[in-house]
Amino acid sequence: MKEKSIRLIPAVLATGIMSFSGVLIETAMNVTFPTLIQQFDLSTALVQWVTTIYLLVISIMVPFANYLLKNYSIRKLFVLANLFFLAGVLTDFWSPTFAVLLAGRILQGISTGIALPLMFHIILTYTPMNKRGTMMGIGTLTTSIAPAIGPTYGGLLTAGLSWHYIFLFLTPVLLVSLITGLRAIPELPVKKTTSLDLLSLLGVALLFSGLLLFLNQLGTWISFVPLAIGAAGFALFSHQSVHADNPLVRLTVLKNRGFRLFLAGFLVCQFLLLGISFVLPNFLQIVLGKNAFLAGLVMLPGAAIGAILAPISGRVLDNLGPKKPILFGLAFATLGWIGLTLLLRIPILLGFVAGHVFYMVGIGFSYSNLMTTGMNRLTETEYGDGNTLFNTLQQFSGAVATAIVATIINLTQVHQADFIQGTILGSQLSLLFLLALLIAAFVSIFRYFKTKSSAKN
Repeated sequence: MKEKSIRLIPAVLATGIMSFSGVLIETAMNVTFPTLIQQFDLSTALVQWVTTIYLLVISIMVPFANYLLKNYSIRKLFVLANLFFLAGVLTDFWSPTFAVLLAGRILQGISTGIALPLMFHIILTYTPMNKRGTMMGIGTLTTSIAPAIGPTYGGLLTAGLSWHYIFLFLTPVLLVSLITGLRAIPELPVKKTTSLDLLSLLGVALLFSGLLLFLNQLGTWISFVPLAIGAAGFALFSHQSVHADNPLVRLTVLKNRGFRLFLAGFLVCQFLLLGISFVLPNFLQIVLGKNAFLAGLVMLPGAAIGAILAPISGRVLDNLGPKKPILFGLAFATLGWIGLTLLLRIPILLGFVAGHVFYMVGIGFSYSNLMTTGMNRLTETEYGDGNTLFNTLQQFSGAVATAIVATIINLTQVHQADFIQGTILGSQLSLLFLLALLIAAFVSIFRYFKTKSSAKN
């Protein structure tokens, strides 16, 4: 019945296009910061709000979407998300002031915060278990290529036309998403099962507002104030998760060791994806003197391969189980990452392309499969909470990764006599830090599979 009521692949692609557009704009706007600073007479700290406010809204909306999915039809939520996104991009195309630009980013954040969990909700609810890996791969395909395309897309339009066109050119893409979704997603009745826990929502808002402000102000004494606010929000959210009748998210799913482990591995991969999308383009521009367009173009082959491999690796998981594709992927990613780290000392442009391709082959086999395997460790009643945790932490970890690598590079640039040498050292230290996380994830997951195999024997 479920499979006949919805056209699964078009529905996933329609919601995925919105998620793709959200990630694309997020990374495309990073290369426009110098232009925005000059045009609106901003400080570097203030211009960061173009990305920060967007990530903040998504971080709050994803847990809220868990409530929405239990109380409203997926068709209504899809249309709402698409209209919010269209309103957001048209607002930012027009935006005559920085305040209007931020208002548009808020509208886009609301849309992406609904679209991401909606896409995975459709996959988890309407896909048979033996095809789930493939469909999760297709869902991931729509977003995994965006971080690498973004800098190229943003740099090309900013240099050739204006940053406003970054938003305008997405309008026809979103209209395609809307038309496709309206044809693929029927109006299905939903029995309202929960009431909105406002204290949980307040806790989420305080948690992510505090932590993002803390990351934005790293290195200053005042950063401890938003950190305290974030801690208070986490305490309130955790309390409601356990004691409220209908919390936004039940954190009890984290007691499941398998789910917890694969969630951590997934977030490490997200750290690497966002970390390299910051480190490599900046290294190529500052150290090698390349422009933003070429710096983004270097990452395009690897991103394309990673995206193409996502559904293929999902099919491998469906046929062979999770162990082989995940361990193969993490091993390949580790080798590619080591290569990229070494190339920072002896920079060769084609070497960066090859190293990134090698690394992205590994990500292609592991990234979406980590999420699929983690979600498969839960019962059907826990899918909403697990889906919310994956999507919320995926977005927030991107902000954390960017803040950490930016801080490391900034510190070495300040403390080295030569700015370029400081950039090289900071980039290497950043990749070494992320390499340590990757190796830890690989070892932990390897031991998990080994223990499971021993238990069967």
